[in-house]
Amino acid sequence: MAITVHNPDSTSTDAETATVRLSDGEIAAWAGIPVSVAVDLAPEGQIDPTVALRTRLPAGMEAGLSLLGRALTVRCDPPDFGAVVLALDHVQAGDVVVIAAQARTDFAMIGEILGGHLRSKGCAGLVVDGAVRDIDQLGSWSDFPVFARAVNPLGPTSAAGGVLNGPVEVGGSSISPGDLILGDADGLIALNPALARAHLAGARTKLDLEQRWISQLAAGQSAKDVFGL
Repeated sequence: MAITVHNPDSTSTDAETATVRLSDGEIAAWAGIPVSVAVDLAPEGQIDPTVALRTRLPAGMEAGLSLLGRALTVRCDPPDFGAVVLALDHVQAGDVVVIAAQARTDFAMIGEILGGHLRSKGCAGLVVDGAVRDIDQLGSWSDFPVFARAVNPLGPTSAAGGVLNGPVEVGGSSISPGDLILGDADGLIALNPALARAHLAGARTKLDLEQRWISQLAAGQSAKDVFGL
């Protein structure tokens, strides 16, 4: 068995149809947009809500905790986590490490040691379609949100295989390296470049509309009039 590493800039074999990766500016433009707004506009990108936020901050500190970044994709076959280990050498600041572990929760694929090193390199956070461990520490960092399907103290038993920077399936969503990952306490969404570009303006418009609803209701307008019933 061996670990396969793809070039993230050439996931398509057809140069004419390959999608240009999102720029840093295009990623940053989604900051502050709630997942609920993004999912309403692009439901096809929603990740299964059971891949949930595992970060445990003291009461009052969890408000506003969010995840935003470019996907660094990892596919592993538990109990092997070889590709997860190799991701430590490939991660760039601002990346979200997305671990596709086939929704298996019988072995944790990452914990405090690997997660802490990713954080030290500027990784924005984790999305694990599988299990994590050491959650008391891994889930204590306000600058490193951790989303996972489960918590399990049992660790991996080998590090010999997997795929890095290839397309993956996570919680019913197809994710390619470089896709936008957006997460908050409501859940997660993955947007490929086409969806991210197509829906940014609509997301901002919807945010403005929601603020207008709040103001109108606070001003005493009837819900019937505000929502056009």
